[in-house]
Amino acid sequence: MDHSQAPVLDALAAYHRRGYLPFTPPGHKQGRGTDPRVRTVVGDDVFRSDVLATAGLDDRMSSGGVLERAQELMADAVGAEQAFFSTCGSSLSVKSAMLSVAGPHEKLLVGRDAHKSVVAGLILAGIRPIWVEPQWDAELRLAHPPSAEAYERCLAEHPDARGALVTSPTPYGASGDLAAITRVCHDRDVPLIVDEAWGAHLPFHPELPAWAMDAGADVCVTSVHKMGSGLEQSSVFHLQGDRVAPEVLSAREDLLGTTSSSVLVYAALDGWRRQMVEQGRDLLQAVLDLARSVRAEIAGIEGMHVYREADFLGPGRAAEMDPLQIIIDIEALGVTGYSAADWLREHEGINLHVSDHRRISAQLTYADDEETTRPLLDALRRLSREAARGNEALDRAGEIRVPTPEELRMELVHLPRDAFFGRTEQVPVDRAAGRVVAEMLTPYPPGIPAALPGERLNTAVLDYLRSGVKAGMVIPDAADPKLESVRVYREP
Repeated sequence: MDHSQAPVLDALAAYHRRGYLPFTPPGHKQGRGTDPRVRTVVGDDVFRSDVLATAGLDDRMSSGGVLERAQELMADAVGAEQAFFSTCGSSLSVKSAMLSVAGPHEKLLVGRDAHKSVVAGLILAGIRPIWVEPQWDAELRLAHPPSAEAYERCLAEHPDARGALVTSPTPYGASGDLAAITRVCHDRDVPLIVDEAWGAHLPFHPELPAWAMDAGADVCVTSVHKMGSGLEQSSVFHLQGDRVAPEVLSAREDLLGTTSSSVLVYAALDGWRRQMVEQGRDLLQAVLDLARSVRAEIAGIEGMHVYREADFLGPGRAAEMDPLQIIIDIEALGVTGYSAADWLREHEGINLHVSDHRRISAQLTYADDEETTRPLLDALRRLSREAARGNEALDRAGEIRVPTPEELRMELVHLPRDAFFGRTEQVPVDRAAGRVVAEMLTPYPPGIPAALPGERLNTAVLDYLRSGVKAGMVIPDAADPKLESVRVYREP
């Protein structure tokens, strides 16, 4: 296919040349009605290009096939059979994929390290999750994607499962053996969904972890705004094979998605695909080289350890890792990742990616170069010095009581949907152990629920979350974010 084309961008340019006069939404009418103070901040062109997709970018019958051609080009670019654009983020895309595979009370194998959007899909659909245990690194206290053997055991125990879902890469850049997991699923003729939100860039360079479509997965969800140059909320889900019907996937997306899709998001997706096909390998090679030098620099900073393949890969751990996720263990500094991230933002103007009880991380993309990484490295050196001299701004850690894998895994008593929508009550946290939680309790980022609706809470998980909140952990989805109380299911 001719990847010099950009159907959405071309149609938008044609719209501007034609000078259409809209008597349709959006009500700002290409910015004419927008408060000038808003335009001063975000720019006139944002509003000028914010037009309807139907009866705007294309005619009311969509006879120009603008979006369809853009999606065909995307599928061709990454080696999928079909691609579907979403302007509601991968949080919606992954739900659409799940609902295409399983329905109410049907079983779906799900890695327990799934994002909260997956749990939301379980709640909405009434799917019964069969949890597949991640591979736990006891030394690093970090979870890697589940193994193929774990999926095989679960499928043997639950032969009526309708499909499986794995998250790979994780927000920490750890990837599972997708080819092996796919073989396990396909040997039983069940589809595999890969939540590859952090892997939109993977198809475009051979040094990066395996891309889900190349590994044989049936559906793959990517967030182009994370590691690509799409706008926030831009997502694509890719499809191949015949285990998931494209019309079913499209219908589920239509059920959940917006009827007012953003042409701005479509245009950025379209332009990113063209950029990656034409320049992607060179752009990614440059940032891979940059990442190597940045890692070497950080490794020389006192109290900081940059995770390498030797830390992440091997039996019982991850199969591959994305070197563009710079994960830095700062346990030796004696401060939490939460405190370090806050200090770097407040004092150095540096916003980091994931922070947890002992780590901080910096995500690199092909938008980075020495001009962006030099201030990062300088700030990390100052962080090390400030921690060494006992800066009180960094002394807010306290002890975060991280549970063992056994303590983290709580009994699922009720379906997530039943607990979430059932009768509930708010109880003091010191009375919550033994009760069935009715809400998600999710340290964010990375957004993996420590407790989810339907699980019976235990003291270890509650202590972890309470001590975490005191040390700076954020739990935004809790009814009481301070976690002085918890929403629980009221048994009939």
